[in-house]
Amino acid sequence: MPSGDNNAKKDKVRELQVTLYLAAKRSPTRRFHALWDRIHRRDVLERAWRAVRENQGAPGIDRISIAQIEDSGVEPFLAELQTELREGRYRPRPVRRVYIPKAGRPGQTRPLGIPTVADRVVQTAAKLVLEPIFEADFRDCSFGFRPKRSAHDALDAIKGEVMRGRRWVVDADIRGFFDALRPDTLMALVAERVSDRRVLKLIRSWLRAGVLDGATLVHPATGVPQGGGVSPLLANVYLNALDRAWQERCRAVGTLIRYADDLLILCHTKAQAEAALHELRALLADLGLELADDKTRVVCVDEDGEGFDFLGFHHRMIESFRKPGWRYLARWPSARAMQAARQRIRELTDRRRARLPVGVVVADLNRYLTGWGGYFRRGNSTRKFHTLDRYVVERLGRLIGVRHQSSRPIAFGRWWLRQHGYLGLRPLVGRVHRGAAHAAG
Repeated sequence: MPSGDNNAKKDKVRELQVTLYLAAKRSPTRRFHALWDRIHRRDVLERAWRAVRENQGAPGIDRISIAQIEDSGVEPFLAELQTELREGRYRPRPVRRVYIPKAGRPGQTRPLGIPTVADRVVQTAAKLVLEPIFEADFRDCSFGFRPKRSAHDALDAIKGEVMRGRRWVVDADIRGFFDALRPDTLMALVAERVSDRRVLKLIRSWLRAGVLDGATLVHPATGVPQGGGVSPLLANVYLNALDRAWQERCRAVGTLIRYADDLLILCHTKAQAEAALHELRALLADLGLELADDKTRVVCVDEDGEGFDFLGFHHRMIESFRKPGWRYLARWPSARAMQAARQRIRELTDRRRARLPVGVVVADLNRYLTGWGGYFRRGNSTRKFHTLDRYVVERLGRLIGVRHQSSRPIAFGRWWLRQHGYLGLRPLVGRVHRGAAHAAG
């Protein structure tokens, strides 16, 4: 298929999204009733397929991979999927549950639901059509999994609020968010904007498809499996009810900043923060959610150098190196983020990889550190970057020493690396964004 055709179809999908967004924005109470045909439009399905292919991912319970679909033909795969949807024969399969390690928490895992590739394509197609409608309603306090918004936008908003005097922070954690979502509440919130019965039935079918955990098929009464293409959108629809209620009833108490199910409330005084925590518990209870008490606290960032962790960064008030006596909110990689990075570096430099060419190991390290550093460079991270750079050289030197059977593997490995110009190993230091203040931590 010529690239010009691809661009034309992509533009048509974008045009559809803009049309839906503007219609929803113009009429906040409008319920959309003609969406089903748009979800199974061929150009929408093709765009959804490209998104799924770019994200890769493991096969679902049918064990059919993206590579297998490409080998057998994408065109017939999409044609059959479109026919099933058009004729009402499409039925989602249960998701395959796997458990993945929690970053920075050795020994702890979290469940992840993996739909089949076909289900991922249909979910992504539905997201392409539904997201613009709900995006028109989402509040400015929400930053996670939204177009043209990022974690760095949320981090900048936090810094701005603190520097405007909101030094009391409610650092809140919702207990088991995805497992606690009430399907009836979620469907009622979706139905506020969608009246197309076939689309509502489609979403309900995903919620009822079940989870294959090992050899056991379960149908939880609550929850939305993480891992589906439409899951982040549904989570935002659910928590938009919290955002809406907060801005209507509690805005004067504190500023809410939310990234998916991670949230903070920033207040001027301790009394406001305590009141905000009380209000937050009540609003979450209305949605069938509750806070994890052991992970929720009220912090004053102006006293005793106390800080808080959010979105991988540790945030703390420090004194400026350039302007003595002036304090500002700095951020750098949290202890958990550093621990997760060291764990990944250990995996990439494990002695079992000693037989690989050193250049391959260096390329793997560069690939990981480029992504990690690209996120954390937007902060006061220089000292933490120095720490990890030293750790990388130590681990890589040890691996080289083991490879050469040296009696002093780290010392030999460091010497060998210097002799070979570090084989293109790219340090983290020097990557910090110029807009960030001087290093701290």
